[in-house]
Amino acid sequence: MDMHPHAQLIHDFYTAFQRRDAQAMAACYHPDLEFSDAVFVGLRHARATAMWTMLVERGTDLQLTFRDVQADDHTGRAHWDAHYTFSTTGRKVINRIDAAFEFRDGKIVRHRDAFDFWTWSRQALGPAGLLLGWTPLLKNQVRKQAQRSLDKFMKERGLTGP
Repeated sequence: MDMHPHAQLIHDFYTAFQRRDAQAMAACYHPDLEFSDAVFVGLRHARATAMWTMLVERGTDLQLTFRDVQADDHTGRAHWDAHYTFSTTGRKVINRIDAAFEFRDGKIVRHRDAFDFWTWSRQALGPAGLLLGWTPLLKNQVRKQAQRSLDKFMKERGLTGP
């Protein structure tokens, strides 16, 4: 059975992620890309591709699996699980993520990852995540720290972009 070209694109994206090949991941994205998840919101192409580069470089023990890839001419979806050590705390995390995609010109133009932030924060942050992971306060603090990390990463590599 032939795979829809957009399903193949999703498969290629996650296969590149498994190989820690951020450049191949970026090649799956349309120049007008917008990426969002619970931590990184509204990233445009340059920042989204820098985020993936940062994550694959820093996630030294990252293990990724994906499944349930489906796509048609306009939209797609997949489920992926990431097993890694959260570098800030040294705690082990298993993040279960549902991804939704939109396509334009044979590339991913919208990528939305959805995961349970409270579940993630309990694993990544320990007691603070357990007690406060459901609150907007902690989520906003994590978002700000993630943006600062991404800004620093991009500055260190001379990368620019919205």
